[in-house]
Amino acid sequence: MVNIVKEGIILQKTNKDFENEGVLNPAAIREGEYVHLFYRAVSRGNHSSIGYCKLLGPLFIEKRNDEALLSPQFEYESHGIEDPRIVKIEDTYYLTYTAYDGVNALGCLATSTDLIHFDRKGIIVPKLTYDEFNVLIGAKGISNEKYYRYNQHDSILMKEGAEMLLWDKNVIFFPRKIGGKLFFLHRIRPEIQIVTSFDSFEELTPQFWQNYFLHFNDYVVMKPKYEHEVSYIGGGCPPIETPEGWLFIYHGVHDSIKGYVYSACAALLDLVNPQKELARLPYPLFIPEFHWELKGEVNNVCFPTGAAVFDDTLYIYYGAADERIACASMSLSELVNELVLNKI
Repeated sequence: MVNIVKEGIILQKTNKDFENEGVLNPAAIREGEYVHLFYRAVSRGNHSSIGYCKLLGPLFIEKRNDEALLSPQFEYESHGIEDPRIVKIEDTYYLTYTAYDGVNALGCLATSTDLIHFDRKGIIVPKLTYDEFNVLIGAKGISNEKYYRYNQHDSILMKEGAEMLLWDKNVIFFPRKIGGKLFFLHRIRPEIQIVTSFDSFEELTPQFWQNYFLHFNDYVVMKPKYEHEVSYIGGGCPPIETPEGWLFIYHGVHDSIKGYVYSACAALLDLVNPQKELARLPYPLFIPEFHWELKGEVNNVCFPTGAAVFDDTLYIYYGAADERIACASMSLSELVNELVLNKI
């Protein structure tokens, strides 16, 4: 077992209009002695924007913006921009987030060279109805029961005049090119999938996605496996490169008499071919156990989205009960060694 230290709450909501309902699910990136957090800020009425905070070291707040850094601008994000993740590839920062228009939730990208100004690239995941998705994956005989359960959105096909699309969230880039190509993870419930080996976003055409879904099984990286993740899994923090593989912190969800329980989980993916899972902890890395994780806007939630490494200590930043931001720390080498003992 890995020794986990719950560092406690890092950020809480304030009385400022853009974050008076909650702060959660931060992207995190270390630059020198600082950690930059880009977090989901929720205002009353459940409208989200992205706030900004700079930490000195892994835990101490040095600066926190009084206004949202990024707010909804376009119709496809009119109800909120949620759950950011961030990596730096070469000289460019890639900030991914989920855009929500009140009907559909889809993965988007914004890029930056200075962490201040961001150029929004728009939706980068497919825009398909469930029926279109079902036809494509059914062509290869893939069972659709689990996808149907998690993507019918209460069997509503039209809402507010807009067609319901397949929800595609948790877009997370690998923090460097692999074989000279870009890779990212994404999530169509209940599994985690990968998009591999592309040079530019212009390649992600409707034809690209049609071919992708015709070979959908090839791109499923991880499926629910253990009891603590039996309902579904989803991406967490951007992968961290280690000699043993890409360390991937994700979230696992299981149903209980108190509703869904979200836990932080860990796996290793192959460095050269991250479509290949090498190892996975058979138990959650950490679970909701303290009051700030058990009670909030959504109870029983530890939702990891950002990480920073200082020496051999891994700090994981996570949304706690969908209302506040907390941090857990552990030995990076200890975690990797534990994963190596649990190879697939």
